[in-house]
Amino acid sequence: MKPIYDTWNLGYKSIFGAMRQSESCRFSIRLPKDVKPDTRPIMILFRTGFKERFLPMNVSGEEEDCFVYSCDYTPRYADVHYYYFSYTMGGIRYYIKKVSCHEGAVREGGLFQLTVYSREYETPDFLKGGVMYQIFPDRFCKSGKPHDDIPYGRVLREDWGGTPYYRPDYSGHVWNNDYFGGDLAGIQSKLPYLQSLGVTCIYLNPIFESHENHRYNTADYMKVDPILGTNEDFAELCREAEKYGISIILDGVFSHTGADSVYFNKNGRYPEPGAYQSWDSKYHDWYSFISFPDVYEAWWGIDTLPNVNENNDSYTNFICGEDGVLQYWLSLGAAGWRLDVADELPDKFISNLRRSVKGFDKDKLIIGEVWEDASNKESYGIKRRYLLGDQLDSVMNYPFREAILSFVKGGAIPDFIGSVMTILENYPKPSIDVLMNFVSTHDIERAINRLGGESCEGRNKDWMAEKWLTHEQYEHGKDLLKAAMALQFFLPGVPCIYYGDEAGLQGYKDPFNRRCYPWGNEDRELIGYVSELSRVRRSIPNMKDGRNYFVFNDTEIYDDRIIGFTRQGDECDYIVFVNRSGDTVSVGELPEKLPRFSELEAYCGSYSGGVLTVKPYGYTIIRAHFKG
Repeated sequence: MKPIYDTWNLGYKSIFGAMRQSESCRFSIRLPKDVKPDTRPIMILFRTGFKERFLPMNVSGEEEDCFVYSCDYTPRYADVHYYYFSYTMGGIRYYIKKVSCHEGAVREGGLFQLTVYSREYETPDFLKGGVMYQIFPDRFCKSGKPHDDIPYGRVLREDWGGTPYYRPDYSGHVWNNDYFGGDLAGIQSKLPYLQSLGVTCIYLNPIFESHENHRYNTADYMKVDPILGTNEDFAELCREAEKYGISIILDGVFSHTGADSVYFNKNGRYPEPGAYQSWDSKYHDWYSFISFPDVYEAWWGIDTLPNVNENNDSYTNFICGEDGVLQYWLSLGAAGWRLDVADELPDKFISNLRRSVKGFDKDKLIIGEVWEDASNKESYGIKRRYLLGDQLDSVMNYPFREAILSFVKGGAIPDFIGSVMTILENYPKPSIDVLMNFVSTHDIERAINRLGGESCEGRNKDWMAEKWLTHEQYEHGKDLLKAAMALQFFLPGVPCIYYGDEAGLQGYKDPFNRRCYPWGNEDRELIGYVSELSRVRRSIPNMKDGRNYFVFNDTEIYDDRIIGFTRQGDECDYIVFVNRSGDTVSVGELPEKLPRFSELEAYCGSYSGGVLTVKPYGYTIIRAHFKG
């Protein structure tokens, strides 16, 4: 029996997912013929804080067991809308609400979401279809080039690959002051390697002068940290990277600064008085003091990270003004910004930031760190507007990461499909095309540990520090990582490799997920596999912006060892099958089992005589024409 409503079916909602402002969409419900409404059914739609709208639905068709009722809607406002349906019969009011991630029924349920984004919303083309590579600068590559004016208080380590310092001192403070000496020149020396890996964009964790090795406690926004090099070294890196077809985006930490900084200057390191030292400091109003000078608002209460008032005119102008921080680094060659803790940045500041970046060059990129569904995120009591067209281009895709890792470890296929499709349904298509898809980052344990090793939840850092995977755990984690990376590379968005994942680098949570790249001890087979994924991805034009939907998994020949999904294109579709098991999986009579496709042919992997074969933890891609 057909569902009453299904947001994934174009017969119910004529445009899948988010809609562009002023675009018209037809909404249809199917009521059994024995349901005879007293009056026309209605669609009820509203935006948060606004009155409901009631759209009458008319009979638009008759099918064997139901009547189809439809209405058209053309949204005027870029916003997140919510809707449901209703009808009366025999004087009783019935409601059609959301009872699964995409279907509606006449019973208690939730609201359907309709994201409407600005008619002018476009995102930069340079990233679409590409591959990102995230680098934690201190731990990627040490050039050996001498650097001058190294600030005091740093421990310069000579044991590349050693365990990062993590134990607190006698007062309980972890200083994060050990540096392995990775630098910009080292990154530049590895550009040929990154090109061979298929990388088209490097995302650098913070590079500005800071007095902890993670550099999220900015000391000087206008200066490269001396251990990394100079501002000219950064400009040279951008110029050289461009020759390899690689762009570079920077990490912007704008919700707080370091206490030990030009601006706050708690330690008196800098000659000019900072906000901590004087009410008369030009930076004083950037911060909120509860009891001057020692009690002030700080990021998550960490007193080395004083919060800034982002909407203070002086601070906003310093960051977003003409020739401010944003535009200065763009002028040196940066291709855009990743915004740290975007949900802690006020809407007004993000809008000002966008005007600055896009005013410099509309093709510069803005990606936000948001851990949840960014389309309906609320933070500090505010419904966020990240993806409506006047703030971010896209976000870090944590929901995909969780869905992928859970699936390859044996999670239910419907759960995986639901997680992926919910994001694809809620996000605007321009932002989907530049989603940052990853399986590891500097903030979470490496995927190979999550997949192959023991859980680190509830474990202390002493346990994590020297906890290495056994040979058997490593090989199992590596197998599952291959399956995870196939999904990461072929689902919509842009895969982002966390440096060292491709080489088998291990590490549980911070700081052990930030170990040095294992030059000379890489897993060459895994590097070759990742290079292959990049090559295949690059060879398929549909990977740039082709829409996605899942196939094959709701049929009677369902095999939960594999997942199948297609990337649509104007000329043909590419159907990707990924095997999460250690078995070779074969499926016969594929044309009969995929009746909506014709002219199936092998593209990558094994498909012949109607038989699809997918190797253990591998993938097979076939090319086909969609018949509808």
